[in-house]
Amino acid sequence: MADDGSSSSNRPLPGDRVVYSPIIDRPPISWPDGARVALWIAPNIEFYEYLPARDGLRNPWPRSPHPDVRGYAEREYGNRVGFWRLLPVLDRYNVRCTVSLNFAVLDHFPEIAEAMVSRQWELMSHGIYNTRYLNTLTEDEERAFYADTQESCLWATGQPLKGMLGPAVSNTLATPDLMAEAGLIYHADWFHDDQPVPISVDSGRLVSVPYSIELNDTPVYNQHYEADYFASICKSQFDQLYEEGAESARVMCIALHPYATGAPHRIRYLEETLDYIFSHDGVWQCTAADIAEHYLAHHYDDAVAAAQRTAT
Repeated sequence: MADDGSSSSNRPLPGDRVVYSPIIDRPPISWPDGARVALWIAPNIEFYEYLPARDGLRNPWPRSPHPDVRGYAEREYGNRVGFWRLLPVLDRYNVRCTVSLNFAVLDHFPEIAEAMVSRQWELMSHGIYNTRYLNTLTEDEERAFYADTQESCLWATGQPLKGMLGPAVSNTLATPDLMAEAGLIYHADWFHDDQPVPISVDSGRLVSVPYSIELNDTPVYNQHYEADYFASICKSQFDQLYEEGAESARVMCIALHPYATGAPHRIRYLEETLDYIFSHDGVWQCTAADIAEHYLAHHYDDAVAAAQRTAT
């Protein structure tokens, strides 16, 4: 039987959350100063628990019975070493990052917290721990989760939390509605476009700011490609988006993990990538919140109207 959307939750199906809108038929969008590409760089600063609780649906360490010392140690390398190897490269190019942050990092690693906050990086929620997911939460539990991450962000930075990449990209059917209810303005889980797009919610406004699995170091390296290949595809993607951005501006995200790109044999390829991109004019290096706020102020209403015309 076809799913007619009349589930007990009464939550929208994906096609109702984000209406189909072919990029060739949309009103063109623009970035400040006529930039062709909005570039946001997202280091995933994460904390994986050594002995995580089981939620009944998803095992954070499926490789072996707990503890998975190898998996834990690999990721812990990023907080002990890799982050500090990434930092001078990002500083060299004055990159203001949007950190995909497990907020437990603020408590466990105050040195990392100070380094991020002192550089005025945006903190984007990636959950509390990367071994605890949203899938099994009730709506009240999920509301409490947003309140917790909002409070942590405000405490650490003095600024409100504005967006989220779900912990391990996990969601419930209610997630967009509850994000907007909590005052968040963007969701990074909907990486199905090269531009921001509106997300339908019960109240308020929420937009998708495209994250990336393609330009994401860990999935690339897990497929047995290496950092020279990662640099190559970053440059190729930039070239294509830069060309297209002359007609209607584009978004490019580079997602990094300190335990991966922060390895000694890979770091020079990040420098090579940034050197290439920043050799071009017309690049707006910004945060995900900058993109969302600009889009909401200048393009959101036109995009909603255009999508409604397409739908009818």
